[in-house]
Amino acid sequence: MLKDITLGQYYRADSVIHRMDARTKIVGTVLYMVSLFIFNNCICYALAAIFLITVMALSKIPPKFMFRGMKSILFLLLFTVFYNIFLGTGTVIVKFWVFQVTYEGIVNAFYMLVRLFMLYVGSSLMTLTTTPNQLTDGLESLFKPLKIFRIPVHEMAMMMSIALRFIPILMEETDRIMKAQIARGADLESRQISKRIKSLIPILVPLFVSAFRRAGDLALAMEARCYHGGDGRTRMKEMKFAGRDVAAWFVIAGYFGAVIFCGIYFKGFTDYLVAELQTGLELIVAFVKGIG
Repeated sequence: MLKDITLGQYYRADSVIHRMDARTKIVGTVLYMVSLFIFNNCICYALAAIFLITVMALSKIPPKFMFRGMKSILFLLLFTVFYNIFLGTGTVIVKFWVFQVTYEGIVNAFYMLVRLFMLYVGSSLMTLTTTPNQLTDGLESLFKPLKIFRIPVHEMAMMMSIALRFIPILMEETDRIMKAQIARGADLESRQISKRIKSLIPILVPLFVSAFRRAGDLALAMEARCYHGGDGRTRMKEMKFAGRDVAAWFVIAGYFGAVIFCGIYFKGFTDYLVAELQTGLELIVAFVKGIG
């Protein structure tokens, strides 16, 4: 399970996405996330899927490696689908006890499932193709105008970079502690929820101790190297926009404009599809009731 977590990891590959400027990837990821939530439109989701598949192909990251991280958010996906289908409001199809299945709930569950899936894959592409140092430099460059308001931009970007670096380290540490506890006879695979919760205590305590120790060592190392923040600091590799970044900006702008256009002018078509789906579900329910 721990090896399936890909958040915060960097996948080495020689692709055009890896060579892009970090600022281009950050802005593109943010705009892609926004495009998933501004419209409930099948055509918009189709455009988002085509855009995502194209970027995945250009990144040269194996889909198997990327999708294995979905196991870590499987509970969130199932909970979202369950909540929208069985606890939604609208035209009731089936009702039992406190639960009811509605047409609107099914449509909303489908939209949320698609959104969360593409949101996870899109954000993972940024971290998998961008090193923590590049991500820190990109965020600091983008947030530089906030220094006018005396916001510590460099410190904020540094904290995010350190947090991303700590994720794989803590996962490795957790795996090591779990193996050590199993070797001592701990039952970590019990199906009883109470026992599994109790078995987490001998894992969390040494994990927190190790995390605080690592954080203390990092702080001492930064002080020993006379680190005093971002004022006056220079970079060994300066960030520069290349031709591929300019092309990417045009592609991102075209994609975002296409999503807005389709969301506005094809809303009636989506409403028609939803109405047809509702009619089909009504016929299925009537048929099932007739058989019963």
